[in-house]
Amino acid sequence: MLKTILSVSGKPGLYKLVSSAKNMIIVESLIDKKRLPIYAKDKVVSLGDIAMYTSEGEEPLRNVLINIKKKEGGGKTSIAPNSKPEELYGYFGEVLPAFDKDKVYPTDIKKLLNWYNLLIENSINFEQEEKVDAVEEENGEEKLISAEVIETKKSAPKTPRAKSSAAPKSSSDAKISQRGTRKKV
Repeated sequence: MLKTILSVSGKPGLYKLVSSAKNMIIVESLIDKKRLPIYAKDKVVSLGDIAMYTSEGEEPLRNVLINIKKKEGGGKTSIAPNSKPEELYGYFGEVLPAFDKDKVYPTDIKKLLNWYNLLIENSINFEQEEKVDAVEEENGEEKLISAEVIETKKSAPKTPRAKSSAAPKSSSDAKISQRGTRKKV
């Protein structure tokens, strides 16, 4: 389920993927349930692709959210997301003891707590393991088709076509001058 929940750079909150088109996706805000288009120029990240830094490597966001849910008994967080950095680090140390204090900033923890509260408010089940299509798994990709990142094809700049230098087929054909007007031969 986390593959279809998106974070959009420059926009608050989280968004649920509704549909996708060639150069955009339609998302629904988890805050106010409004739908809006997100274009290829916007930076979109699926929550299923995010991980938190630990001293051993990275921990998928799904596991971190499950740890928070266990700590909170399925309810909202007991700490306010806008708490002091020391309090945030203390709380997060209980949730993910091996997190890397040099790479995980208080703003990251604030964002994570806000996301968790939004997911709980909207009854989104992030504990469910997501399955990957066999074809995509063989290619080494772990993307669901509905949550793939939109990439636009950038076309080459258009250049004017070269004028034809072919001679007329017969002498009775009119020739075209450089200005594009006809001359009689």
